Amino acid sequence: MIFDLMEMLRSEPLVLIIFTFGVAGVMGGIPPMIERSRRRNIENDLPAMLEALSDSLKAGLGLQQAMQSEAERNAGVLGSLLRATLEESHTSSFDSALANFASKTRSSQVQRVMHLLSTAIEQDSPLGDILANLSMDYERLNDLMNQREEELMGRAILIILFLCLGLPILIAFIVGLFAPESKGFQLDGFHSSFSLFFGACAGMAVAISGRMLGRLGSMLWFVPIWMATAMFIYLGGYQVAGS
Repeated sequence: MIFDLMEMLRSEPLVLIIFTFGVAGVMGGIPPMIERSRRRNIENDLPAMLEALSDSLKAGLGLQQAMQSEAERNAGVLGSLLRATLEESHTSSFDSALANFASKTRSSQVQRVMHLLSTAIEQDSPLGDILANLSMDYERLNDLMNQREEELMGRAILIILFLCLGLPILIAFIVGLFAPESKGFQLDGFHSSFSLFFGACAGMAVAISGRMLGRLGSMLWFVPIWMATAMFIYLGGYQVAGS
């Protein structure tokens, strides 16, 4: 059976070519996933940081003292960036250090907060109340974003599993049971057409899932590997069912 599968793959070089591009695509798609996870961890930690800063300011501490206290408390990515910002503020202005802090997070939420904070400092506004309101607003925003992602993630995974794995397996076993190669059926052209069809379905499923989750660009890296997987599963499933 393994020999027959290797013979079939030799007659379908497109599967091997797509698989090669798929491995390279996975290597290119992992860094955006890591970066997005890092950014979301920062954004989920942002409301707690803003609330702690607000409490410290209302307790009578200055902004830099409040940030120093939060940097010592926070052991996450946001805390490490905040500690680096405070160290940088000793050699440069505090405003430029905040700007660098916002750019290092690569988060639009943090950048917006730092811009509002700089504006409030210039206008001598009550920072404690502003930070408390921002904390509640971003906590609600992140809750909604996380809830939406959890709901759509399940649907996206279901689409990928069905079109990339379930459908090729189902059709392969039907064809293998009723038209096995051992009975003299010659289906080379049929296999080529159907493997291309399942590859196209897999690519479409990954693209749709990425569009649903709002990260189409990063999901496109994984299109070739899922296409090769769907094509290989169909060809392998046919060999298993036919034997």
